[in-house]
Amino acid sequence: MSETKNETLKGTARLSQHTAILLEHARSQGITDSVILAAAHSGDAGALASAEEEHYRYDDFLSYAAEHGESLERAVQYGYRITFNTRNGLKIWLEQTFGLRSGQDFEVGEGIVTGLSLDENGVKLLESRLAPNWRIAEKRFREKGCELTLKLTALA
Repeated sequence: MSETKNETLKGTARLSQHTAILLEHARSQGITDSVILAAAHSGDAGALASAEEEHYRYDDFLSYAAEHGESLERAVQYGYRITFNTRNGLKIWLEQTFGLRSGQDFEVGEGIVTGLSLDENGVKLLESRLAPNWRIAEKRFREKGCELTLKLTALA
C-alpha cells in the first residue's frame, strides 16, 4: 500500500509547509486545538487573530487549506505529514513546533540540519511529520533524549 493511501486510512492529513508552519505557530501562541478545529469547521479565522505576527497571517489560512485539499480537521485530530520542506521552511517548522532556536539549539546547513536534540516524543513527532524529501540520517542517544542529524534526500 502506498504511503499516501496508508496515511489516509490512519487519518493522517497531508499539509503544505506553509499550512503546517501556520498551524504550529498558532499552537505555540496558545491557540488550542479545539479553537483551531472550530475555526476550520466554521471557516472563520477570526479566533486565530491573536496568533498573528508579521510573518504569520491567518487571512488565507483556511481558504488556502480548503483550495488545496488540506484537511485541517484531520491534521489537528490525527496528525499530518508535510508534503515538501525547503531548508528554511524546515528550520521555521522546527522552531515553531519544538520551541527551538536555529543557531542555538540546532544548526542548518546546505541540505543538512545538525545538533537537533529532542526527547522521545519529539523524535516520534518529527518522524511522523517530516516531509519525504528529508530523512533522519543519524540518531545519537543521549541522557536526555536524542541528538539528530537530518539530511535532504534526492527525490526520484
